[in-house]
Amino acid sequence: GASVLLLRACLALLAWPIYLLSFLGMWEPFCRKFFFPFILDKIGAAHEKKAKKHKQELFRNLPDFKGPSGELRLLEIGTGGGTNFQFYPAGCKVTCTDINPHFQESLTKSMKKNQHLHYEQFLVTAGEDLHQVPSGSVDAVVCTLVLCSVQSVSSTLREVLRVLRPGGAFYFLEHVAAEHSSWRYFWQQVYYPAWKLVFAGCCLTRELWKNLEEAKFSELKIQHISIAMPWMPIEPHIVGYGVK
Repeated sequence: GASVLLLRACLALLAWPIYLLSFLGMWEPFCRKFFFPFILDKIGAAHEKKAKKHKQELFRNLPDFKGPSGELRLLEIGTGGGTNFQFYPAGCKVTCTDINPHFQESLTKSMKKNQHLHYEQFLVTAGEDLHQVPSGSVDAVVCTLVLCSVQSVSSTLREVLRVLRPGGAFYFLEHVAAEHSSWRYFWQQVYYPAWKLVFAGCCLTRELWKNLEEAKFSELKIQHISIAMPWMPIEPHIVGYGVK
């Protein structure tokens, strides 16, 4: 514990300009509008290469969850720049949501590259509050690298279950806490405060599989995997889907 606190203090000294901007109320708007979209685009590209095979396998059975009409209505929480669009089946009707409206440039590029999809609307809203989406109105909900930064995981999962039709599916791929006895977990604890500030509320030590197990899915498939990102404390991931 003492080692963690000492190393956290060292990190805080290195990141003092960001802490100062945060204290003055200037960091969050700058981060949301400029820094986070830029850095997520760069880091996201590297992560996407590592995660591509896992996503291909994850989304392989998406067509199985088409509604009675034969269409697949999909809602994505935390769409960001639209990196998942390439994995969705042709003709899929997509509703995009994100709490940050400043991904428009990269999102537009992704839409142009993925014209096999029908884009319904873009909602600026948090995962915990999808009130603009009617209950039971979508066949699938997708959430990748988002549950780490929502204010309430349980509230987000309740909203997921509300908007899904019976028999619909929730797909996820998220980084999670490492084994408590591991050095990875030690460094996750060290990085935690500075990381959360710099990366728009991203929490390194959430045990998200527990939240998913506590949610009321009729069927839940979770796989623990590793996605190596050099010099970054986000190697442990979970991937899978739950059926309402």
